[in-house]
Amino acid sequence: MMAIEKRAVTASHWSEAQYRRALIEEENRLVLALEQTSGMQGFLVARFIGKEWEIENLAVAGPARRRGLGSRLVGALLDRARSRGAGSVFLEVRESNQAARSLYEKWGFVESGRRKAYYQQPVEDALIYRLDFS
Repeated sequence: MMAIEKRAVTASHWSEAQYRRALIEEENRLVLALEQTSGMQGFLVARFIGKEWEIENLAVAGPARRRGLGSRLVGALLDRARSRGAGSVFLEVRESNQAARSLYEKWGFVESGRRKAYYQQPVEDALIYRLDFS
């Protein structure tokens, strides 16, 4: 996961300890991974508290991009969240990350806020997206 994330400049960059907690220790997290014979191609990490879910990290390996894998991960997460009674799913995305924004909008997420200078290296605003289940 770290190898994919490090090559994805728009992904959230986590430490090994953060990934370890997400995978092993924290019951309120869901980690989805796409693997093929050549290895892991992408992953998504989400957190949930009650009826609110948040996509915390999503990355797809460089050679596997533009093949719908990110969309498969988001779809799988939304199916799981819905089946577990989620009311909404949130996420933050770099304002400049048009590919990710298009992906989330395709799934019905709508821009609902902004966090000024949320990201570093480079400093950039985060756009908050939300999807409500009706």
